[in-house]
Amino acid sequence: MAHSIVDDRAGGARPGSTEGAGMLQPGSLSYIAGPVIAIVVMVLLALFMRWAFGGSSTGGMRRGRPTPSDDGLLTRVATLSRRESALALRAVLSDAGIRSTIRVPEAHRADVLVFPEDAPRARELAASFPAR
Repeated sequence: MAHSIVDDRAGGARPGSTEGAGMLQPGSLSYIAGPVIAIVVMVLLALFMRWAFGGSSTGGMRRGRPTPSDDGLLTRVATLSRRESALALRAVLSDAGIRSTIRVPEAHRADVLVFPEDAPRARELAASFPAR
């Protein structure tokens, strides 16, 4: 009788018993399947992000430099040869209550842009600006 008590306490499985059949075995593929799926998902996510935010011509949000005629909603009121002069004109326009921005499309050239409703007043101030 003592022998059967030791077998039960030791947890020994009897032949033909189905206890533990649903547990993972150390040699099974389920240990590798989880990490492989996670790596595949990460690679696919990285490829999608590269396509979505990359600079290629087939997709992506980045655009090249704007062309000179691509002013969007703004109107060009002056073109100056130095960026510092454009900043000074922008300060004059700001003092007059006119919102403006500067675009530098190429070296030694700076465009001052304003909204269309402010363009006539901005052109008057730009014409009287000394650093043209």
